[in-house]
Amino acid sequence: MTIAAIIDQAAMFNNLFIKQAEVHGMSQRGGAVQSHLRISDTEIYSDLISMGTADMIISLEPMEALRYMPFLSDKGTIITATKPFINIGNYPDENKVIDEIKNSGTNYQLLDIESLAQKAGNLRTRNVVMVGAAYKYLGIPQDLLEKSIRQLFAAKGDEIVSQNLKAFKLGLGANA
Repeated sequence: MTIAAIIDQAAMFNNLFIKQAEVHGMSQRGGAVQSHLRISDTEIYSDLISMGTADMIISLEPMEALRYMPFLSDKGTIITATKPFINIGNYPDENKVIDEIKNSGTNYQLLDIESLAQKAGNLRTRNVVMVGAAYKYLGIPQDLLEKSIRQLFAAKGDEIVSQNLKAFKLGLGANA
């Protein structure tokens, strides 16, 4: 939900229309959290994304990327972490999950967000690394995304803001 909050705010700073819908699930217990986020320069009437129409799937877990792949358009992109969050006994072989993404025929970007977040100084910045990786697909100026990060984390102090801005820039570098 942090990913959506950063992008939402930056889109509003850019005078774009947004609609968002969330399914929180059991996120506190390792369950999935799903956000539909629509951004446009014209008014948006529905907050849900239809199957086969999403421009992008951003996922912190590779099997979740596969789960939501039916939403992706033919020209869409998957941006996902490579390290799975194994919270079920019958989680599929990690390599097979990654191979499924690679062989899906979609555009994809696989990221080791754990190591990038560690470089930022805080493992909890993984989601902001993903925003940086998604930047080139968002159509929102970098300075507005950074402004949104500053605003979202301001109450947590300068060090947290700094770590998240560093995470965002490390995600940007992952596009190279």
